[in-house]
Amino acid sequence: MIARARSLFRKGGRNEKAVLGVRGVDRPNVVCLGLFQVGEKAPSFTLAAITGETVSLESYKGKVVVLGLFHICDPCMMQGSALQKVYELTQGKNVAVLGVNSSGNAKREVGEFLSGFPVKITYPYLLDPAKVTDKLYGGGKFIPNVYVIDQHGVISWQRVGNMDLAGADVIVVEVEKLLAGGNKM
Repeated sequence: MIARARSLFRKGGRNEKAVLGVRGVDRPNVVCLGLFQVGEKAPSFTLAAITGETVSLESYKGKVVVLGLFHICDPCMMQGSALQKVYELTQGKNVAVLGVNSSGNAKREVGEFLSGFPVKITYPYLLDPAKVTDKLYGGGKFIPNVYVIDQHGVISWQRVGNMDLAGADVIVVEVEKLLAGGNKM
């Protein structure tokens, strides 16, 4: 798995250090690093939500942000559904959950995709026709990507591709740590 990830990153113009390691025994999880390293400031963006509002990551400073970057695929549907659970579990707290279609799909395609989810998505789901977030966060090769961004705009946790290690319960634990002041960055 690591050799495959290294090969993909080399082809994509990244170096070997883009691969942090393998986690787990039976299900390796490649934790990818690039422009989205834990401890670094989260790259800012402004996009339109599928409902029409303009949403900027900067506007959520002071809140813990759970950011999911998705394409139109089954793993992204599973992860997007998990983020809905995170959204519901964190209602009334200083938390924002955002989903982004980072692959540049049209509004109609994204709407059709969201309508096929097993749960109704009620958190802001953003459209990224220029694939800005895909470029900023190093996505594309490994999807879905989930980030937890602290109240100061710093990435405190991230997982790429493996929903077992980025389930709703795992994400909520990371969010709760930040809400309790557990971020020492």
